Amino acid sequence: MIRKGGSNWVDGENFFDRESELEALEERVREKTHTLLTAQRRMGKTSLVRELQRRLAETGDFEVVFVDLEAATDPADAIAEIGVQAKAVRAAWDRIMTSFAILVRSAGGRIEELSLADLKVKLRAGIDAGNWSQRGDAIFAALSESGRPVVLAIDELPILINRLLKDETGRVTPEGKREADAFLSWLRKAGQAHRDQVTLILSGSVSLEPLLEQAGLSAQANIFSPYDLKPWSEETAVSCLEALGQSYEVSLGPEAGRDMCRRLRCCIPHHVQMFFDRMHDHLRRTGRKAASLEDVEWVYVREMQGVRGQVDLQHYEGRLETVLGRTGYTVALEILTAAAVDGGIAAETIDRYREYFATGDAHDGDGAPAFDHVLHVLQHDGYLEPRDGGYRFVSGLVEDWWRGRYGQRFVSVFDRQR
Repeated sequence: MIRKGGSNWVDGENFFDRESELEALEERVREKTHTLLTAQRRMGKTSLVRELQRRLAETGDFEVVFVDLEAATDPADAIAEIGVQAKAVRAAWDRIMTSFAILVRSAGGRIEELSLADLKVKLRAGIDAGNWSQRGDAIFAALSESGRPVVLAIDELPILINRLLKDETGRVTPEGKREADAFLSWLRKAGQAHRDQVTLILSGSVSLEPLLEQAGLSAQANIFSPYDLKPWSEETAVSCLEALGQSYEVSLGPEAGRDMCRRLRCCIPHHVQMFFDRMHDHLRRTGRKAASLEDVEWVYVREMQGVRGQVDLQHYEGRLETVLGRTGYTVALEILTAAAVDGGIAAETIDRYREYFATGDAHDGDGAPAFDHVLHVLQHDGYLEPRDGGYRFVSGLVEDWWRGRYGQRFVSVFDRQR
């Protein structure tokens, strides 16, 4: 029985569909292909990787390690996180502890009694700006010599790279570019040196490629083969809603399910699950088990677009500001709000914006993102898509939420000039 996943990743019985994607990724792993998993937000990248690793581990053919770098602030933090998560591979862990012998001694020989948090602190104490690459090499060597091939998944690498590249205003700095280049160069070299035994899968809640393009570092990712995770089809989304309904004894019916998908427009798995969660709560409060089209309308407007829905969707806004910085986010906010208010944005309007912002603060000369870079990020991260010579929102849900959040008080930069 499938259960509601909330905001967390899911695997096992709660993982729905994606069999063709799992098959494709497993084929890549068995062919020792390093993969850069790309998709717009909330598409289920982490769940897909977690489920892939679970199934690969069950075969007995692979060791698996999952690393989340969202909290890492520099290369040394990243190496410490990779090192502590390598504890999942026993043979590698023993070698890692040997290479960090001073840390084992400082723990009084009771290293196994320490929590992962304590272990990370001790590992981090032995890593600094002068030796992080050597420590990282030792970890990769240990994984490579563990006996079985290792699938090393590194999540939120783009967040770390963005943090390295940019200052507090979101501008790429020379020092940040050097540090990001050094870390990516090391990762690229390690991936090449240990390709036969360690297969890398990179992912994140923001896209890596636009960051690297902006900084001129795209070549550092050329060992990774992109794999684009697509939204669910309407058929798959309706099937998921029906399966959830059976699990919770709720009758949606194909008409209600299709109407839910029509409103979402883009069937992002998290949004499908969120819609069902809100519908389930609504029906439970009203003491009913069957959903009508009127219920779909009420839940979408009152719940999905309401305060609770805004908490979930604010993630889109926050991540955008993280990647583009203050200046780039101002440009993105203008473009997205214009597109939401008008149901799309025409090519001639894009040209006007390009000309306007080229004479303002958003230009390449001072390290701020150029207009075309902002537009590229909005497409790459799944906010906008080309349509009829212009652009429109990919997700109906995000479009409606954005219009409700900013549309009523929106005055375009062109109108403000009058």
